[in-house]
Amino acid sequence: MNAFFRRFAQKTAEITGSAWAFVVALGMIVVWLVTGPLFHFSDTWQLVINTSTTIITFLMVFLIQNAQNRESRALHLKLDELIRAVQDARNTMVDLEEASDEEIEALEEEFREVKKKAR
Repeated sequence: MNAFFRRFAQKTAEITGSAWAFVVALGMIVVWLVTGPLFHFSDTWQLVINTSTTIITFLMVFLIQNAQNRESRALHLKLDELIRAVQDARNTMVDLEEASDEEIEALEEEFREVKKKAR
């Protein structure tokens, strides 16, 4: 199930993130607008676009989140490998995303000081 969803989410994110997907979505909006006078701009006519966009948005949130989570995990692993490989790097930086907010804030302050000294 996970492998299927991963492939589906990746492919869907790839397709929906394309220029063609934007053109199709824009075309659907134009068709909806053009049909307004035919349906006398009725409540049902408005409900069609509201319901359609709500359903699409709801489903896309999960697909985008899945793709973003995978990308973030891969990026963290790559950075962890670079930290591990650099001789003078602090290995405590590996898995920093698992650190507490206080630990991250302390490191931010440390790097602010480094920046000040560099000026």
